[in-house]
Formats: sequence, C-alpha cells, structure tokens
Amino acid sequence: MADLSVKVAGVTFQNPVIPASGAFGFGREYEQFYPLSKLGGIAVKGMTLLEKDGNPPPRIAETPSGMLNSVGLQNPGIDHFIEFELPNLLTKGTRIIANVAGSTVEDCVEIARKLENTAVDMIELNISCPNVKQGGAAFGTSCQSAADITGKVRQATTKPLMVKLSPNVTSIADIARAVEAEGADAVSLINTVLGMRIDIKTRRPILKNNVGGLSGPAVFPIAVRMVWQVANAVRIPVVGMGGIAKWQDAVEMMLAGASAVQMGAAIFADPFAPLKVIEGIEQYLDENHIAHVSDLVGQVQPWE
Repeated sequence: MADLSVKVAGVTFQNPVIPASGAFGFGREYEQFYPLSKLGGIAVKGMTLLEKDGNPPPRIAETPSGMLNSVGLQNPGIDHFIEFELPNLLTKGTRIIANVAGSTVEDCVEIARKLENTAVDMIELNISCPNVKQGGAAFGTSCQSAADITGKVRQATTKPLMVKLSPNVTSIADIARAVEAEGADAVSLINTVLGMRIDIKTRRPILKNNVGGLSGPAVFPIAVRMVWQVANAVRIPVVGMGGIAKWQDAVEMMLAGASAVQMGAAIFADPFAPLKVIEGIEQYLDENHIAHVSDLVGQVQPWE
C-alpha cells in the first residue's frame, strides 16, 4: 500500500485531498454520507469579521463544464465559527484549514488574531476579496497589495499561512513570489475565473451580481498551467485546485507541482467525489509501484 500522507507548510495531512473553501461549508451536511476523517483535511467556508448575508439571488448559474457563483462569502462571522463550528470540526479526525476573507487589511488581520488561539491547523488567506479602500480591486491582483496584506497577516499569527491566489491576473507567478517574500508558508490556486452568462429571453445577466466566479472542469487546464508556473517560481508548497473532478485530475495537478489538491464544484455533483479521488490515487500509485504520493509532485517532464 502506497503512503498517501503529504506535508504542507509543516502540517501533515493523511492524504492529499481537501474539500475547498465554500464547497463544503463546515462539513455538517456531508457527515451523513461518510466520516470526515477519511479526508486529508477540510478548508472551511470563508470567514469574515462580522456575519455576512452574501449577494442577492440568483447567485448560481450552470455553465458548460462548470458553474458560476456569486454567493458573496455568506457566512456567520469568525466569532460564531470559533464558538459553534470549530469545536465540532476538531472532533472529526482531520486537518482543519480556516479560510480568512475580508474587505480591508485590518479585517483580515483581526480574524487571524482571533484564530491564533484556536486549534485550527492552518490559515488560508483569500486575497481574491475586493479591497474597499483601494476602489474595490482584489488584494491579489497586484504584487504590492498581495504582499502588503500577506505581510500584515503574517505578523498577526504564528499559524501556518497559506495564501489563496486569484487567476484574474497578468502573471500569477509574480504574485506568488510577492507573497512568499512576505512570509507565506504555502500558496493555493486557483480561485475562480471571472465569468458571465446572459439570459437571451430577458437580455439580463443570469446572476443578480452580473458576473461571478467560474469553477468546474472548464477551468482545469488553466489551473494546471498556473500551478506549474507557480511551482517553478517559488520554494514554498503549492496546493492545486480548479476543476479537479476525478483522480486522474488530481494526479495531473500533482505532476504539475501541487503538493496537495482541493476539490470544489465536483462535490456539488457528487458528494463522494473526494473519496473516489483518494481511492483512485491509491490504486494508481500501487499499479505503478510508487511508494509515496509525494513522489509525484512536480514530476512533469516538459518538452524542450
């Protein structure tokens, strides 16, 4: 039997498959299907400083090979998470990654401070959030703003810090290098790609927010390319996500340079998708006589 354990930023995960933030809530809905201990970890719903209702509906739209969402980070707030959700999650026998989101640097810093004295295993800083003090541009769209928020959050916590990168940039490798320089212990990518659908009968966008984040198999080749570029640009671990739906996708992402993977949209279609990916990876390793799943990481051999 191959060893499926992986280490990311000093944290050991029993396998490399992690439900992505926003796709798995706090895990309560999925416990009726299987023990959460089977998962490598859980990246919980993105937390803001205060409770957030999110965007008005409709905020989900189907697309060819994927989905658009403009949920708008609906969540009960960090204090509610720490008091009511985290104690339950900590009994599930898997790693817990707290996802931090905010519209100001100060909000993100304060959330990190609140998480410092909890037992979460890692903080994932979502820098795709709009910075209200800088005209609404996402923190992750420039090296300067990405570095600034990463550095300040780094100062606020000793927890392993993983920064979640936006694909809606000119050079994601430059952004990755910027957050690495400011103390990020790992990066995760990609977040959703900005997209739009229009109802041809009403001539209005399908989403009330007009645009939303595209996820699912449609973005997978983009994600693989960006993970490969970032893995070759930084020394810190990369966690890959974006359209992973089956075990072959996970293996491909790890060959591109990902030390672990996150799954999102696929779970909506099949709650058992993460377990199927774990089983598929294990079978692939055994059939190919690969002793450790980490032996796959970055082993793609580009053409000259």
